[in-house]
Amino acid sequence: MTGCFESRSPEETYSLGKKLAQAAEPGELYALMGDLGSGKTVFTKGFAAGIGVREEVVSPTFTILQIYESGRLPLYHFDVYRIGDIGEMEEIGWDDYAYGEGVCLVEWAENIEELIFELPPEKFTLVTIQKDLEMGLDFRRILLEKREGT
Repeated sequence: MTGCFESRSPEETYSLGKKLAQAAEPGELYALMGDLGSGKTVFTKGFAAGIGVREEVVSPTFTILQIYESGRLPLYHFDVYRIGDIGEMEEIGWDDYAYGEGVCLVEWAENIEELIFELPPEKFTLVTIQKDLEMGLDFRRILLEKREGT
């Protein structure tokens, strides 16, 4: 699924994430980009529901990585907002997850863009979530752009 989608509520953002996850395959990576409060975690919660994750999904801001294994695929949920050095990703075991059998969702992906664009998974999708306050406080424009890894 690629294209530009409009969301007028957190529920619609959640639903888009859920729908996208239903077609997710092992080894895929979704790079989420957007400002603070744009809806990256809401999208992620919907994605997790679409894969069948039963646990509560929370943003792993301080732990960087949260692993959910209760769905049809393992979900590796990264929040790299606090990454100070790209080398920290190697310490976490980035390659093990990026090359793994699950699906990676990376919030604040722009902070590790060099890893994303040289990425191991053969396929990845950029998910850019933008607010447009002129359209309302809950309005989001969500751009899904499928990329082939190098």
